[in-house]
Amino acid sequence: MEERYGLTQQIRRSAVSVPSNIAEGRGRGSTRDYRHFLHQARGSLYEIDTHIALAERLGYCSASDAARIQVAIVEAVKPLQGLIASLDRQTGDPTRYPPPATRHPLSPDAMYA
Repeated sequence: MEERYGLTQQIRRSAVSVPSNIAEGRGRGSTRDYRHFLHQARGSLYEIDTHIALAERLGYCSASDAARIQVAIVEAVKPLQGLIASLDRQTGDPTRYPPPATRHPLSPDAMYA
């Protein structure tokens, strides 16, 4: 039961982090900071995706509920990634991170495949 509670709290913290990072980045006043916090928000969405996959494997949620949530996460990542790409094009100074060792299903290149 304690493990389930901990996972629920992690999901909630990650979910709250998404709009909080977007707002904080916008409030910083620089495009570079804004892009940085947009990346943080996208990372929080990836965290939620991971937590939901784990919850499903542990039997805390059904496969259909997990799939429904993961579709919503993909839909939330798309405009966020679009905004990041738009800011990158405007500034000509893209923030790039090395690709993960394994391709995550929500990676930016997978979003538009």
